[in-house]
Amino acid sequence: MITYHLLSNQGDRGNNEDNVGMYQREQEYCFVLADGLGGHGKGELASQLGVESSIKIFAVKGAGQESMDLSFKDAQKSILEKQSVDITARDMKTTLVILHVGERKIWWGHIGDSRLYYFQNNKLIQRTLDHSVPQMLVAAGQLKEKQIRNHPDRNRLLRVLGVDWDTPKYQLEEPKDRTGKQAFLLCTDGFWELIEEKKMQHCLKKAKTPEEWVKLMEEIVRKNGQGKNMDNYSAVAVWVE
Repeated sequence: MITYHLLSNQGDRGNNEDNVGMYQREQEYCFVLADGLGGHGKGELASQLGVESSIKIFAVKGAGQESMDLSFKDAQKSILEKQSVDITARDMKTTLVILHVGERKIWWGHIGDSRLYYFQNNKLIQRTLDHSVPQMLVAAGQLKEKQIRNHPDRNRLLRVLGVDWDTPKYQLEEPKDRTGKQAFLLCTDGFWELIEEKKMQHCLKKAKTPEEWVKLMEEIVRKNGQGKNMDNYSAVAVWVE
């Protein structure tokens, strides 16, 4: 059984440049989340193109590695094409996280610093690694993981959609089997920067539904974001049982 909940909030900003989406194709599901960059409303357009491209490919191809690969490539192509015909959109970029839940397997991939967290039996198993300067410093042993959230360069991204590439820059994870109680959280930096992983896990243990899980986490995010000119924040919670 698949249950889910999607949230996107503009926080304290004038508009929301995040985008979330989902699509069901028979017994397969696609969940998408993107955080647009570029200002003047064009970040919103970039994230929208990322989500729409991902769903369009999934609707035709279904779940799987090939479909996910095509989704990132098509999103990149759509954004670059829009940049080329609209001078006001030439700086727009976006992060992108995609989750496919098939009948037997689960796939995900990402680019940028929007994250996917994978929990099994209410315990955090894995998270995607940001394509950012602080994450690179962690990999080099110059920074501790917990210091990413407040690092002055946390918004400096090394990989996003909307920048020309010679070789693809997105990252696809090895597929996982559907086994028992699994939970997934896709979220933008406006969400994960304001809630630690231990709190995510604690809320997961308390929640009876994905919607309740998101609401419990959102309370913490909003409390921690008070007086901080909160960024847009978005989250997609998916339970596979």
